Amino acid sequence: MSILNVEHLTHGFGDRAIFNDVSFRLLKGEHIGLIGANGEGKSTFMNIITGKLMPDEGKVEWAKNVRVGYLDQHTALKPGMTIRDVLASAFDFLFELETQMNEICDKMGEASEEELEAYLEELGTIQDLLTVHDFYLIDSKVEEVGRALGLADIGLDKEVSDLSGGQRTKVLLGKLLLEKPDILLLDEPTNYLDAEHIEWLKRYLNEYENAFILISHDIPFLNSVINLIYHMDNQELNRYVGDYDKFQEVYAMKKAQLEAAYTRQQKEIADLKDFVARNKARVATRNMAMSRQKKLDKMEMIELAAEKPKPEFRFKEARTPGRYIFQTKDLVIGYDEPLSSPLTLEMERGEKIALIGSNGIGKTTLLKSILGLIPSLEGSVELDHYLHIGYFEQETAAGIETTCLEEIWQEFPGFTQYEVRSALAKCGLTTKHIESRVKVLSGGEQAKVRLCKLINRETNVLLLDEPTNHLDVDAKEELQRALKAYKGSLLMVCHEPEFYEGWASRVWDCSKWTTKIF
Repeated sequence: MSILNVEHLTHGFGDRAIFNDVSFRLLKGEHIGLIGANGEGKSTFMNIITGKLMPDEGKVEWAKNVRVGYLDQHTALKPGMTIRDVLASAFDFLFELETQMNEICDKMGEASEEELEAYLEELGTIQDLLTVHDFYLIDSKVEEVGRALGLADIGLDKEVSDLSGGQRTKVLLGKLLLEKPDILLLDEPTNYLDAEHIEWLKRYLNEYENAFILISHDIPFLNSVINLIYHMDNQELNRYVGDYDKFQEVYAMKKAQLEAAYTRQQKEIADLKDFVARNKARVATRNMAMSRQKKLDKMEMIELAAEKPKPEFRFKEARTPGRYIFQTKDLVIGYDEPLSSPLTLEMERGEKIALIGSNGIGKTTLLKSILGLIPSLEGSVELDHYLHIGYFEQETAAGIETTCLEEIWQEFPGFTQYEVRSALAKCGLTTKHIESRVKVLSGGEQAKVRLCKLINRETNVLLLDEPTNHLDVDAKEELQRALKAYKGSLLMVCHEPEFYEGWASRVWDCSKWTTKIF
């Protein structure tokens, strides 16, 4: 049974086409991985099927009475709301039903016998809906999901504006699960999630009986939960049965077959053109030449898709620092209250250290405190005198209005326009991306702009906060290669063990030092 039908979908932004005549069907029980390079339109597709965005052309049709739950990384949480408020808002439609029920009760006092009968029937229907959807157990349901996702340990009365990226994702995920939708739409749900809760989500999705569509660049996670791949590439959407590994195998085979057919056709075209050129002027062979010309005119040309620009990251290196990058003595990190016990740590020149641990325990705070970006609560940090620090933030600053070109030019005013364009192109961005405003780009494209700033500045210490979030497979592999080759020192927050295992010199588990265990 078809739950969602998308027919002849065409959409673009300005002169940049995203989809061209795309069709898609979602069937009951399908667990779909929606994949594609950064900027191919995966999040745009989600926004179109959820009605947040109107397509230029085409039809989107959901089956009747289907409730859709969408985990969107960019959902705004209202300042002033607590975690409990957000989780309870999953039941807003039930509170609306309760309001309707109270309004009916108020009308019943003055109703005629006929109206009273209709009111009683409506009341019965509403009462049944409230019972089926656990309206009278809302508080306990909120507490249950809060415990399962580690939100109860943060405190359900904590304001959402004080949450880390991972905690925010957990809140949105908790709200989604409480809504009990018929269909789940998940846009990079593992971004910012720690290993424990990625495992929890993996188990949940494996046991999930309904259909879901999942966008993710985390291949091990994707492989563990999906049974179908839809690949978004060159304005097309193609279906592959199986997991990501199976898709790669079939895709490589299809690509090789297309290239072989293209080569054969190009040879045939060259032969036909040569025959026509040599024989069209001779009376004896003119008819044969015309026949071959007709064949040429009617031939359906095979076209190869333009190769996507692959990123190339090469970090510029500053002069060599002293033996110790930093040394801390009884360092206590935090804001209003301590997030760690007193820490005595040191990092030597050339070390590459991964910071791991649950969300909200202070990985980003530790990283910033060590390098002096925020003040510590107690203790001291001694930094080498010759540090040239490169810092990569989790997200692009909100409300940014500049184009990619302007953003890099502001950072490097001495660059010519050619140098700025070349720098962005090396990070895998096309001309259309380069001239677009940063805020309209996908999360992965924005990350490439931030990386562009980093690789074009001489550094001897890199401070990276979740650098793999949003990046597509090619960009992630290239970043891993570049960081391995980097001769400077590296301190990195990362929740993907497969990214740093085998080349990180040390792994610091921050949960061993934190005063808060989530």
